[in-house]
Amino acid sequence: MTPAAAEPYMPAEGTAVLENLAFDLAREASELSAQLHPVVRLSVAELVRSMNCYYSNLIEGHNTHPRDIDRALAADYSTDPHRRDLQIEARAHIEVQQMIDGRVGELPRPPASRAFIEWTHREFCKRLPETLLVVENPDTRERIPVVPGQMRSRTVAVGRHVAPAPEDLPALMRRFGEAYDATRLTKPRQVIAVAAAHHRFLWIHPFLDGNGRVARLMSHALLLDIGVGSALWSVSRGLARNSGEYKRLLMAADEPRRNDLDGRGALSQEALIDFCRFFLEICLDQIRYMRELLDPSELQRRMELYVRDEESAERLPNRSFVVLREALLSGELERGRVPGLIDTSERTARRVISALLEKRLLVSGSHKAPLRMGFPIDVVERWFPKLYPAT
Repeated sequence: MTPAAAEPYMPAEGTAVLENLAFDLAREASELSAQLHPVVRLSVAELVRSMNCYYSNLIEGHNTHPRDIDRALAADYSTDPHRRDLQIEARAHIEVQQMIDGRVGELPRPPASRAFIEWTHREFCKRLPETLLVVENPDTRERIPVVPGQMRSRTVAVGRHVAPAPEDLPALMRRFGEAYDATRLTKPRQVIAVAAAHHRFLWIHPFLDGNGRVARLMSHALLLDIGVGSALWSVSRGLARNSGEYKRLLMAADEPRRNDLDGRGALSQEALIDFCRFFLEICLDQIRYMRELLDPSELQRRMELYVRDEESAERLPNRSFVVLREALLSGELERGRVPGLIDTSERTARRVISALLEKRLLVSGSHKAPLRMGFPIDVVERWFPKLYPAT
């Protein structure tokens, strides 16, 4: 099989519905990032990475409770082996996305390159327990080890789709990297390429296992690379909430060209356009959801309602909201400003700060460092409604 077997790698130029979506996506992503102070964005990013991990796990059929993910980040693992394995898997996902978000020095680029894709698989899989690094042949029951970062050496089938033979993978991945190299594309085409690359990567299916996870991390990295993505929103949430349509359109885009009006490649261009439209609409929906959720006035209102309840129950000291609001708006709050801010003594101010730190509503690098917002799992339901499904 030659790389031409996956043509077209991109929808035809001038596909208006996709170009319009790409334009809206770029504009609204920029508006979302402008809503919050840069320091507060870092705290929100931690929350969104956990959410992204939760929904990415859900797509794989692994329902890891948000509290279990929170505990995993604190190295507090369950005594139940299966639950512990899923916690470790969740932490692995978050750590790899953290490296992508932070653009760590050793990170290969560009995100569609074979080097980046192998790096992502290797970094994720090397953090997994051995029990999650095995796949079973459904016909022979043979248990096959998954080697981190290593492309498969045997042919596999995914549903009705028989993935390319192992010997064809190097040429296919080389063509894949060329097709989705953002430096060769206009801005709208760069955005459309993220959606197209997501499908074509899963069609190639280069690894024995972990392809879905790598595809979503790669898509996140591609969006970051072109300045549209950010750590403030996640396409995985939208894909998981529409998993039936996601999987249906993925399978449809695996199909061969339907007729003479369906492009000139081996695969259906119409089906690729349908998948790209779905993917970009999901991205836009998630940006709009997070923009509404992070609207400063609405976020402050939800925070105030929560703090009022906590103060009434004597679980937080009075004037706590004033401190939290200042941390939200200013990004960082010097401890010495708190007494004047809440018009009280230094001793009382220290008590307020201590209570907010204990509940992780504020976080700080040391006992003297500035204070910044924290978003612990305990407040997520009140401050960020519908971020996770009701449980």
